[in-house]
Amino acid sequence: MSGAQILLADDEDDLRIASVQGLELAGFAVRGFASAEEVLSRVGYDFDGLVMTDIRMPGMDGMSLMNRIHEIDPDIPVVLLTGHADVQLAVRAMREGAYDFVEKPFTVQNLGDIARRALDRRALVLENRRLRALAGKRDDIETRLPGRSALMVDLRYRLRAIAATDADVLIVGDTGTGKEVAARALHDISARAGRPVVAINCAAMPAALMESELFGHEAGAFPGALRPRYGKFEHARGGTILLDEIGSMPLELQAKLLRVIQERVITRLGSNEPVPLDVRFIALSKSDLDKEVAAGRFRADLYYCLNVVSLRMPALAARPEDIPLLFLQLVAEARARYRRDDIEVPAHVIAAVSQRAWPGNVRELRNAADRFVLGLGCADEEGADESGEPASLASRVADYEKRLIASALAASGGALKPVYEGFGISRKTLYEKMQKYGLTRRTAAELE
Repeated sequence: MSGAQILLADDEDDLRIASVQGLELAGFAVRGFASAEEVLSRVGYDFDGLVMTDIRMPGMDGMSLMNRIHEIDPDIPVVLLTGHADVQLAVRAMREGAYDFVEKPFTVQNLGDIARRALDRRALVLENRRLRALAGKRDDIETRLPGRSALMVDLRYRLRAIAATDADVLIVGDTGTGKEVAARALHDISARAGRPVVAINCAAMPAALMESELFGHEAGAFPGALRPRYGKFEHARGGTILLDEIGSMPLELQAKLLRVIQERVITRLGSNEPVPLDVRFIALSKSDLDKEVAAGRFRADLYYCLNVVSLRMPALAARPEDIPLLFLQLVAEARARYRRDDIEVPAHVIAAVSQRAWPGNVRELRNAADRFVLGLGCADEEGADESGEPASLASRVADYEKRLIASALAASGGALKPVYEGFGISRKTLYEKMQKYGLTRRTAAELE
């Protein structure tokens, strides 16, 4: 039961505090909250625990909380804490999926017994999902998303677990981290494998055409619509829809997308006939959508609808131990793509590549691997000379000094006095260094 947690919601402070303390003394990890909304924000598809909630609370009540939780995952156990007058309501809630109910006043021992059974059941559900995802099914996720870091091992585990479900997924990560690679891998190991994957770039599609492109239209729906046309959503029926750069979708269209995701039905432009839609949505974003919501650029309800399960693609800077292995794999792929013979990657190249930050992530690293295979060297490698050999300390210092002087000359517009005074050297010393590095007032500006 390691990592399992109880989230307890009750607006009565004294009862909530006493219940939390009693359960903690019984050996449970518990967090208490005064409102249902606080609990809901902490529950996800892979939540390892259970929720206990009072039925009657201001704002969102316990029944509403249970229903919202079961929209995220119907297998999350929810235990209702009821007053005597609410017993009939609690019985009805159990028919609708509540795990159990406890009538007030209750003993901590009774609460603890129910919690143990619920947590055991939740652990079994999560383990069965993991086994169903792995049993008898070979996949190539390690090849597509290589890496031995804990971040990548956890990512691959989560992908396999999610693939066993039909839950919609939000994948967030910096540019070049492999969001679409992860999305397509998720589709290929799911029950939808073999069905269409329709990728929609929400940033590249013209806003005026987006609705027609997504939903399709009937003949005569607008000027120029001479014949009926399926939209991209219908083309994906039975498969997966990738919504790339979802944060760039216009607000007006976000409202229509929300309805599609909630109801799994679309209506073509110019038609009143609903069309059932059997798809899985995977949304990709390079920015955190909660920040876009706060800025008013993204609908909060659509964000919560998409964020049933979320995955974060780690940047290379967060997993530097994976860079050597990944670079070697990218070199092998480039060699096959360009039909080159076996190429040995020298140790100093691996070392130089491993020391870089790679702000462009895997995409930038792939470009470096391509250049290496094409015999162009890794032009961006710091600390290597033109021959590709590792540069000495003296040559690195000299290169730094040359760039420093060139920058200062460019900033001064070619005037020498501000430069040698700024560096605290004589005019003669500056001349000598400029001559050593082949710098003139004009070439320094060009270098800069």
